[in-house]
Amino acid sequence: MSLTVTSWNVNSIKARLPNVLEWLKENKPDVACLQELKCQDENVPRMELEDLGYNVETVGQKSYNGVALLSRFAIEEVALRALPALDGLGEDDDQARYIEAVVAAGTGPVRVACLYAPNGNPAPGPKFDYKLAWLKRLNAHAAKLLKLEEPVILAGDYNVIPRDVDVHEPEKWKEDALFLPESRDALYAIRWLGYADAFEQADGRAHQYTFWDYQGGAWARGHGIRIDHLLLSPKAADALEGVEIDKAARGKEKASDHAPITATFEL
Repeated sequence: MSLTVTSWNVNSIKARLPNVLEWLKENKPDVACLQELKCQDENVPRMELEDLGYNVETVGQKSYNGVALLSRFAIEEVALRALPALDGLGEDDDQARYIEAVVAAGTGPVRVACLYAPNGNPAPGPKFDYKLAWLKRLNAHAAKLLKLEEPVILAGDYNVIPRDVDVHEPEKWKEDALFLPESRDALYAIRWLGYADAFEQADGRAHQYTFWDYQGGAWARGHGIRIDHLLLSPKAADALEGVEIDKAARGKEKASDHAPITATFEL
């Protein structure tokens, strides 16, 4: 059977709701991982999403962050609503950035996490330190998930540009937290555990972006970056059939500054 999993930073679920509902209705991903809800759990438009056939689990936060996991399949278990602390890192972390669930995808359970990694700017500074600490916690947890030997999909806005070809003008991003060597090293450290980047495995073309800033005419000029990723455990990577970035969604009126990225798996 086929399984489609979408990651999309919607940049406020309430502000983008008509676009989000229209896109979900037209594209019907089996699982949708949404980031930057920017509202508390009780204010998520749950009824509208459920009316499209989704089971909905969220971790919300007032005005900032927030993640949601939508599934057309039954959600067997919500495993985590935050990353585990690591050696004192994250013990007091109350930012809504991670949710992980086991989805009953017909042929067996699939573990899907929706994540929204910190931006980290300005760097250096406390925000950059938090970004690296958060990615270190993600690395430790991702390593444990591999021991389960099941399909694992870590989908979300990582706020990391992996390669020079994933940004329009690398020189202009050299001092940005999204492109600094420490950020890229943290992302690759997770991949070196045994995770594959779905886009790079299925496509890998240069200058395919998932984010275009609202400032400076970035969308009109095609000046984007690729920061939304689906990292796959070996069993998920073996089942990957293709990946699509839906740029048309970014061109809509009142669009999010991110485009949805969808991976298709043959389980």
